[in-house]
Amino acid sequence: MLRSVNVGRKSLADYASIVSRDLMREIRALAAPLEGLRVLHVNATSFGGGVAEILVSLVPLMNDVGLQADWKVMFGRDEFFHVTKKLHNALQGAPGALDAHEKAVFERYNLINAGGLADPYDVVIVHDPQPVGLREAAPIEGAKWVWRCHIDLSTPNQDALDFLMPYIAGYDCSVFHMAQYIPPKGAPNPVVVPPAIDPLTPKNMALLPEDAAYIVDQFGLDVERPLMVQVSRFDPWKDPLGVIDAYRIVRERFDSLQLGLVGSMATDDPEGFEYFERTMAYAGDDPDIFILSNLNNVGSVEVNAFQTHADVVVQKSIREGFGLTVTEALWKGRPTVAGRVGGIPLQIVDGETGWLVESPEEAAAACIQAIDQPDEARERGRRGRRHVRHAFLTPRLLRDWLGIFNRLRET
Repeated sequence: MLRSVNVGRKSLADYASIVSRDLMREIRALAAPLEGLRVLHVNATSFGGGVAEILVSLVPLMNDVGLQADWKVMFGRDEFFHVTKKLHNALQGAPGALDAHEKAVFERYNLINAGGLADPYDVVIVHDPQPVGLREAAPIEGAKWVWRCHIDLSTPNQDALDFLMPYIAGYDCSVFHMAQYIPPKGAPNPVVVPPAIDPLTPKNMALLPEDAAYIVDQFGLDVERPLMVQVSRFDPWKDPLGVIDAYRIVRERFDSLQLGLVGSMATDDPEGFEYFERTMAYAGDDPDIFILSNLNNVGSVEVNAFQTHADVVVQKSIREGFGLTVTEALWKGRPTVAGRVGGIPLQIVDGETGWLVESPEEAAAACIQAIDQPDEARERGRRGRRHVRHAFLTPRLLRDWLGIFNRLRET
C-alpha cells in the first residue's frame, strides 16, 4: 500500500556558491564509498509538513551523489491519522494514552503498509511515529533500519513513550534533532542531527522586494502598512490564538498593523481543519487579520512572499521539534520572534539573531521593538541569515546522513 513519491532531480553542484568548499569536499569524500547504496525513506505524507519539505530536496541530492534513494508514503485513513495525531500530541506532553482499540488501529495499518516493502534496500529510514511499526513486520532482509524522530520528546506523556519504545528498540539507529529529545533508555545508537532547509526551493529562493509585495497584494493586504506574519500548520502547539493576542497588543501601538496567519493542511493532520476553524472564530471580524492556507492557493512562492515582505515574522510555538519556519525566516534575513522551545533556541540567540519569547505579552513587546527599531531588527536578521548558512542548509544535512550510512556499513 506504500505510494512512491517522484522528487525529480537536483544537483549538489548548484549549492557550490552558497555553502563552503570544505563542506562540498566532505560530502564527496563521504559519498564515494557509498556508490549504489539503496536507501528508502518512509513517512506519512508527501506534502504539508516539514518532513515532506526536507525529503523533497534530500532524496534527489542523495541520488545525485551516487546513492539509489527512494521515498514512499504510507497508506492511511482518517481512523489511523486520528490515532497518530493523538500519539504525536502525547509524545509532546499532552495528556491521554492510546486505548486498546487505538493501538490495534495503529498496528493494523503498519502491518498493511509493511506488506508493500518487498523491494531490496540497504538502509530504510522511517520518519516519526506513524510508520514506526514497519520494522517489526517488513519482509526486507539484511537492511539497516533507522528511526528518524522530528518531534519534541523532552517531556513526553510516559504512557505514549512506553507504547512507542518497543518498536524503536528494534531499529539499528535512531536520529533526533537535539540531545534533549533522546529517551533516557532504549533508543538504539542515538545520533543528533538537526534538520535543514533547501535555499534553492521556491519557498526559500531569493525574491525581489517588489515581487514579494506584488504577491502579498494579491491576497488583499495593504503592502504600504506594517505586516506581522506567522507561517505554520493550524495546530495548538503553534499557538495561533496566542499570536492573535500578541497582534492585538501590538495594534495598540501601531494601529495600521496587519496580521497574516499562513498555513497548510496536511493529510496526516485531521485536527488541522478543526483548529483552522477555531482560529477563524478567534480572529472574529477583524479585517486586518488574514488567515490563509493552501485552500486559498497559497503555495511555496506565496509563503516565501509573505515571509520576505513581513516587517516581523513570528513563530510563537509552545512545543516545537525544531521549527523550520524559523529557519526560513532567518534565511530571508527577516526580524524573527519565536517561542523559547524545542529546537528554536539552536537558531535564535536571543538579542543576537532574533527574539525568544514565552508569552503573548513578550511576543508583542518583541514585535513592537522590531517595528520601532528597524535598523537593529535588520541587523539581527542579517546575523540570523549567516547562522543558517553555516548550520541549517540541506547540504549539511546530506553530509550528516552520509556519515550515518558509513557508520552503519561498518557495523
